[in-house]
Amino acid sequence: MSTSASSPDSFLSLLQRSFPFVVPTSAAENDISGLSQSIYPDTTYNDNEKIEISQWLTTSFRLATPDEDEAKHAERLGSLNTHLSSRTTLLGSKPSVADIALFARLGPAVQKWTGEERTGQHGYHHIVRYIDFVQNAPFFGLTLSEEDKVKIDVDDVRYVQKPIDPKEEKERKKKEKAAAAAAADGDATQKPLVVGQGRGQGASKSKKEKAQETVETSKENIKGAVVTGDSTPQPKTEKKKEKPPKAPKQPAAEPPLSPHLIDLRVGHILKAIAHPNADSLYVSTIACGDPPGTDNTSLHDGLPARTVCSGLNGLIPLPEMQNRKVVVVCNLKPVTMRGVKSAAMVLAASPRPTDDAAAAGGDPHAGPVELVSPPAGARAGERVCFEGWRGEPEGVLNPKKKVWEACQVGFTTTGGREVAFDAGRVPQLRGEAEGKGVGRLVTESGGVCTVESLAGAVVR
Repeated sequence: MSTSASSPDSFLSLLQRSFPFVVPTSAAENDISGLSQSIYPDTTYNDNEKIEISQWLTTSFRLATPDEDEAKHAERLGSLNTHLSSRTTLLGSKPSVADIALFARLGPAVQKWTGEERTGQHGYHHIVRYIDFVQNAPFFGLTLSEEDKVKIDVDDVRYVQKPIDPKEEKERKKKEKAAAAAAADGDATQKPLVVGQGRGQGASKSKKEKAQETVETSKENIKGAVVTGDSTPQPKTEKKKEKPPKAPKQPAAEPPLSPHLIDLRVGHILKAIAHPNADSLYVSTIACGDPPGTDNTSLHDGLPARTVCSGLNGLIPLPEMQNRKVVVVCNLKPVTMRGVKSAAMVLAASPRPTDDAAAAGGDPHAGPVELVSPPAGARAGERVCFEGWRGEPEGVLNPKKKVWEACQVGFTTTGGREVAFDAGRVPQLRGEAEGKGVGRLVTESGGVCTVESLAGAVVR
């Protein structure tokens, strides 16, 4: 597949040609990220969307890199195609400068794709549809000549997957259920045939026989009334069998407290910036090994990544937050921090406060802070757990159960600066601490997670 892309200045020239009063000729690529609001003044962008625009600008640059590895390039295109399968624009429905960047940088490559690469069974149907929409919709306001547009034959569709109509599928299942119920009722109400007797015999009686039965029944009712002293004939009643009460469903047994319930993984910080609304926070884009389409992820450089807020601004220099491996907690309930939704937490160590400092009301976070580092060669998304406490993590920790808060007090570092779990520090686990000792934090491949210099520290 062709990976050739546009020239480096084609994106800027398209912006300057289409929006000359907004994008000056002296504008550089670093100035582009914040231009969406000026280009589309009727559209508003929240903080999460502004961060996503910046991420998509980086992704568009990666897709336009001529020496992109073939397999990596195909992976990025596949993730982008999946992302666009349920969206009109990169942000969903809002136009942004990121859409223009992706069109300008990826369009020349799409121009060279074959019909199979465009709309074949394994083609990138949604990318082709998106490129055609961006170049033709007045929605985006681009100034393009016919020669500038990607030639797309809307009738050349090589493979069509029949979509499932939700209403038709629901109606079909409803009819099948009704037919099955009707068949069951028919079997239950059908009277058995008497051997040697046809359906017409015994199944129906003559009028004379029916009248005789009515007279006999009336006589029996009158006799019953005379015996009981009641002038009103009493109908025969049958006692209904009482059904035994259903046993109440037992609630699912809750797993015992254990640090393995916490989903710890190796994360790769792809990018980190200062939080736009909080001086003490960083906003990091971290790849955690999530599959495409996972909740609370977005694509960055073609990879699913989480947006993570951390209170490390002023404690760790921003350059040290770039392009590095960390350990992240991935199953805490997402929280919004000053307008930015955070979907994970970065582990870091700080000195354990003394009892005197705690009693004096000192800041428990004061002092040097060091990020927890996975072993060299650990891959993003690799599970991390404590020795002696292995098991499957919860999907999302229930905040009411306080699993993280209860276990975190046992997170520490050893004299060898290895991150570990000391169950003796957790009141609920002291009975299990005997025989287990202090378990080191290790990856699936057996490497140990460490900090740079802090021993006996608090890890949170």
